[in-house]
Amino acid sequence: MKKNSIINRMTSKITVIGYCLLVIGLVSCEDMFEPAKENTRQEEAMYEESAYAYGLQMYGYGRLPYQTTTTTDVATDDAVTNVTTSAYLNMAKGTWASDNNPMAQWDNCKDGIQYVNKFLSIVENVKWAPSAVSKQKMFIDRLKGESFGLRALFYYYLLQAHGGYADDGQLYGVPLLTVAEDGSSEFNQPRALFADCVKQCFADCDSAMALLPLDYVDVNDNSEIPAKYQALGAEKTGYNLVFGVRSKGLLSGKIAEAIKAQVALLAASPAFRDQSGVTSAEAATICASVLKRINGLEGFDRSGNTWYKNKTKLSPEASEMDEMLWREDRHNNNDQEKSNFPPTLYGGGQVNPSQNLVDAFPMNNGRPIADPKSGYDPQNPYANRDPRLANNIIYNGMTFKKAVIFTGVGMPNEESKYEDNLNYVEKSTRTGYYLNKLLREDVSVNPASSLTQYHIYPRIRYTEMFLAYAEAANDAWGPAADPTGVGFTAYDVIKAIRERAGLGKDEFGRDLPNGDEYIEECKADKEKMTSLIRNERRIELCFENKRFWDLRRWLMPLNEPVKGMKIEKIDPEAEDSPLKYTVVEVEDRNFDNSYQCYGPIPKGELLKWSNLKQNKGWQ
Repeated sequence: MKKNSIINRMTSKITVIGYCLLVIGLVSCEDMFEPAKENTRQEEAMYEESAYAYGLQMYGYGRLPYQTTTTTDVATDDAVTNVTTSAYLNMAKGTWASDNNPMAQWDNCKDGIQYVNKFLSIVENVKWAPSAVSKQKMFIDRLKGESFGLRALFYYYLLQAHGGYADDGQLYGVPLLTVAEDGSSEFNQPRALFADCVKQCFADCDSAMALLPLDYVDVNDNSEIPAKYQALGAEKTGYNLVFGVRSKGLLSGKIAEAIKAQVALLAASPAFRDQSGVTSAEAATICASVLKRINGLEGFDRSGNTWYKNKTKLSPEASEMDEMLWREDRHNNNDQEKSNFPPTLYGGGQVNPSQNLVDAFPMNNGRPIADPKSGYDPQNPYANRDPRLANNIIYNGMTFKKAVIFTGVGMPNEESKYEDNLNYVEKSTRTGYYLNKLLREDVSVNPASSLTQYHIYPRIRYTEMFLAYAEAANDAWGPAADPTGVGFTAYDVIKAIRERAGLGKDEFGRDLPNGDEYIEECKADKEKMTSLIRNERRIELCFENKRFWDLRRWLMPLNEPVKGMKIEKIDPEAEDSPLKYTVVEVEDRNFDNSYQCYGPIPKGELLKWSNLKQNKGWQ
């Protein structure tokens, strides 16, 4: 049981990153631990065969916890799904339990930690470049740095999914393991305090940053090589082999710093701050360090909110996107479109944005739709709205792929098809909306003329970092203060994000004389700015699997009923009949806010290991 609990899923797909060496057969769990004589032979083989040893780290990369499709949002107030077998749908409807947890990260991340810990135990003894002292040292430094960063990332996801308060009132994280487990290890480990786990994440990120370059770029001259490697005789060709552009995509110094910022924001959030040991001021300072690398708002990508529509930047020949701090490899497929195009475009219509989310988008003048000065008309609800609404969500009467999509009731398209209508067939929308974000209109999923295109899914976006800074800075110092001298405030960040979106316009798209008045009102009110920052985060990061975790760390209600929009002709027989808009309830969220803001420790682990404590409220 001990052995199988450590590494028991060796078949997951390994992401191809950069120029990674071909992984040749990694030992199974049984082989890693026994018999001792054979295990010794295998470790010795790793020392002599660098590709064999590298497989350990590649299996760590293979456990990266990022999702490349919209999945968890359908368990929040942002969306539902028409896939009745979805584990997230069933979770949101009340089946979430410690032995039935689609949000669990326990096994995957603990496996990843085991792989990188094992790799760290052998990395300095492997012959990476035995004939060149400088290359050997550079490979060791890079590989160790990557491993420290990966370990911090795995612990971040474990804390997010499983950190919480036990019945004794203590805030716990997960067992802290910094040494690879083997057949003689004591597996019955207690959970470490949340604060201690955070300290380990910070330490690992700092270690990674000390060993890795901020970015993987080629040097043009030997004088550009760091002095410590020059002293070993390193030359341009060797340095570029290890730290150059061919390694782009691997975990770098700036990525490790961003992971540290994510950990800090989590720890300083309302759900964890009382016992995490991290303040909002500390989190803001760490986030600011990340943003200084791109000269703050000078490096803000003015088209970063629609990266998924940028055909030029999505192509394999394109340079890096300024919006992407870390991303997946480009993928040439049409999987997202197959799942989410409206049915009349041969898609599955699987992710249905909610009316709750639609209502979060302000008017073009920047005011929330509930504001009496907004000009919102509930019987013309999509007029003069934030342009981000149409970029992210397909609503009734909107043109998509040169076709008008009708989501109301009894509204056929030009081919007299009703499939896009509300609840018309099993693939139809349940809310009156379809997904737009992440999809490419130049893709076809028509079986008779299928066409794929390149896609990119972000792991960490700079917009996320700006929003993290704004949240922490506002909480620490208010909307307009900059005590650290970073050069911008929470207000400045949110203003830039809203200007990029095109807010502060009148009904004809012209700049208003006073611009975005609403953000100026929020500038003078910390609590109002808190709500605005959270709403901007909801909009900017929607359908990127962030909402579930944000609601929990903010201690906001998880059980808001999901709403949709029913649209009907007032006179069904009249072609030009006015429309009637009715907000309807679509799906209840059966979460218990009293304890489910903290996820459970897997029940199977509790049955195996008596020293593990469950988070309160869970069985």
